[in-house]
Amino acid sequence: MTPFILKILLAAHITGGVIALLCAGGALVAKKGRPGHRLFGKGYVAGMTAVFLSALPLAVFQANLFLLLIAFFSFYLVFSGFRFARNKTGAPGGQDWIAVGFAVLSGVGMWGLGYFFFMTGNDQWVTLIVFGTLGTLLGVSDGAAWIKGALTDRKRIARHLTNMLAGTISTVTAALVVNVTTNPPWIPWIAPTIVITPFIIYWSRRTLSAGYN
Repeated sequence: MTPFILKILLAAHITGGVIALLCAGGALVAKKGRPGHRLFGKGYVAGMTAVFLSALPLAVFQANLFLLLIAFFSFYLVFSGFRFARNKTGAPGGQDWIAVGFAVLSGVGMWGLGYFFFMTGNDQWVTLIVFGTLGTLLGVSDGAAWIKGALTDRKRIARHLTNMLAGTISTVTAALVVNVTTNPPWIPWIAPTIVITPFIIYWSRRTLSAGYN
């Protein structure tokens, strides 16, 4: 890979991340279901797609399996969250099953790499075990929900919120990892998950109980 192409990929990666972070904030404060919320949501998906597509060649070029697995994990959250919002029939398509498969495979892959990191003294094993568990559980949970029947109304919106907010965790995590240095290094990787997960549980339960459509 030439230095020029590398710079282009890094620029696309950073630009996509900034767009995703700004749009995530906009979507959170905008009234749900309104045009503003949908606009910010589309911008967030577009930004995260740019992050994902640029991360793939960067990970391959750098032989960085850690980055590759994180990229698939993060994009699954965004893609599935977007699908739950747009697919009002609640019936899964082929792309949904493929995405679930990638989520579970990336989760298991993170477990395997996390074990290797643990055995070799790399502190990032904590990040991989946590993210691997989240990726596997979400993938299996989404797949089980598809198998049980079409996801409609409250269940569909709850899944949309859960996966989109989980995707927001990955966006905030990336911003912290780039700009904050800690010891041990896994703290900025895990902190957003610890802070935001209670809000995910709250909003999911609120959506299911409020009867949103």
